[in-house]
Amino acid sequence: MFVEQKCLDHPCAQGYCARSELHYNSSMATLRFHIVPNAKIDNVAGEHGGAIKIKLRAPAREGKANAALRTFLAEELKIPQRAIVLEHGQTSRDKVIRIDGMSEEDVRSGLLGTL
Repeated sequence: MFVEQKCLDHPCAQGYCARSELHYNSSMATLRFHIVPNAKIDNVAGEHGGAIKIKLRAPAREGKANAALRTFLAEELKIPQRAIVLEHGQTSRDKVIRIDGMSEEDVRSGLLGTL
């Protein structure tokens, strides 16, 4: 998987710029998730347009669904919560999450393998 690295010597206020480079990193996965808050149970519901669809009981306010998502992913993948970083989508149902220490294939099989 390729990950975009921030350009540190450029005054790009938003973080990523045209001078960034792509680097191969097998010990980190960056995946898209589609979150459905206020569900009856926490579970992986399959895929939604290439993203992994996850239903959560937590409401979508004050960061509760984001915290519940981190907890759910950590328990399902058996990794510490600190390895899960919300990159984009703080207030959206569509999120980009970085998971350190696992490849994209490992994450997908860990979450979608039981469906």
